[in-house]
Amino acid sequence: MKELVIATKNPDKKREIIRLLGGLRIKVISLDRYPGCPDVKEGSRSFRENAVRKAMAVSRFTGKPALADDSGLETDALNGRPGVRSSRFAGRGATYAQNNCKLLRMLAGRKAEHRGAQFRCVVAVCDYPRLAGTVEGRIRGRIAFAPKGRYGFGYDPVFIVPRYGKTFAQLGPKIKHRISHRARALRKAKKLIVKTAIKAPSRLPQDKSSGKSLISLCPCL
Repeated sequence: MKELVIATKNPDKKREIIRLLGGLRIKVISLDRYPGCPDVKEGSRSFRENAVRKAMAVSRFTGKPALADDSGLETDALNGRPGVRSSRFAGRGATYAQNNCKLLRMLAGRKAEHRGAQFRCVVAVCDYPRLAGTVEGRIRGRIAFAPKGRYGFGYDPVFIVPRYGKTFAQLGPKIKHRISHRARALRKAKKLIVKTAIKAPSRLPQDKSSGKSLISLCPCL
């Protein structure tokens, strides 16, 4: 069975991606199998750039096709922030709760109609040095006045889905995994995965000794 490495060390995101990729004739591998794989420093320009950097670097290191995503929350009132800095909005190493608290403080006093937001997710699939492609998923909603719900992670407790009038954290995984930004992106990515990880011939691992920058490894950047 062909293998695909999930290029993330975030355990919550890893579990969600593996669940959403269910049904493919492929063995999904966690990055935990490769403890020596270096962290990829994310840039600040776009979700796409970060996803491509991670997928390229992990595919090169492991010698296997890799899938990476970069996702975040964009709020209308804050001109798109936190955006690509969503995971570190309250500072490096910030907890989910700290990021949520900072967001709610910055939106304090704004009425519901001025709390519009969207989740975005860009997924990149590559078999180094070839980038199979990138796809994107989005979902519109609004920011709650206070965290609600016990499911999910990240900004799930403060992101209200208008159709249900509840946060992702209240809706639970069954509904979230059907309508979320990541679910929409991964549904599109399955075609890239089949073409890249299932139909593509196996290859030997790449030389990991090169000192080239990660940006230089990405012909699309």
